[in-house]
Amino acid sequence: MTKRRILWINPVGTDRFDIPIGDYLNRVKGSGTMVDVVSLDRGPTHLNFISYEALVVPEILKKACFAERDGYDAVIVGCFNDTGVSEARELTNKLYVIGPGEASHKLASVFGQRWCVLVSQEKCIPRMRNNAIRYGFGPERVIFRSLDIGVHEFQSDLGRTKEALSLAAHEAVRRDRVETIILGCTAQYGFYKELQKELGIPVLDVAIAALKYSEFLIEIGQVTSWYHSKALSYATPPLDELSNLDVTTADNGNEHKD
Repeated sequence: MTKRRILWINPVGTDRFDIPIGDYLNRVKGSGTMVDVVSLDRGPTHLNFISYEALVVPEILKKACFAERDGYDAVIVGCFNDTGVSEARELTNKLYVIGPGEASHKLASVFGQRWCVLVSQEKCIPRMRNNAIRYGFGPERVIFRSLDIGVHEFQSDLGRTKEALSLAAHEAVRRDRVETIILGCTAQYGFYKELQKELGIPVLDVAIAALKYSEFLIEIGQVTSWYHSKALSYATPPLDELSNLDVTTADNGNEHKD
């Protein structure tokens, strides 16, 4: 069996999530998958502000390019905002760069016609709504509800998190007639099973969604050689311009590797 190597990047300047996320992903990965987890050397400890996202993108790009040079098949940027995903697709070639947000929305569209994303704080919603629209899912299909819980509080106060998720999910089902729930933060890992049993509808854990979506794409690529297109949207900038900017791509060039 061909092995699948996936690098999960926690795009924050703390390693507090590295071990628990790594353990969680390794419990649900496919038998032929190897998962490594890294975080950033420095930076904000959460990405609830757009300015914080801008600060971490350069480091995400470096780690994505390193991942392709080191033989990884896919990189997952572990934030539902999909921070730096499009940018990393420009600088890599035969590496799948996956965002939990995009992966989860696409899976939710298979499971039902309307879904609700439960987010950390209201500040996150405009950014996430814009992403959903960019992925092809407007307000007629996806709604957002804030839990008013900080990213670092999800795992530190499990009782509060479970109660908030349950209340918001039930409200979304009752008032908005959604058919699927997305737990819209990678720090909400581990809550989906109990809530799914309680609601009787699919509840998507975005960490699992991103991992399984990555495994799926890797397997497709091994059969078909389908990768992010370099025709337009993810075209790599000219090498001489990148060199002048002291930026190194995955293979120091614009061509796909053989």
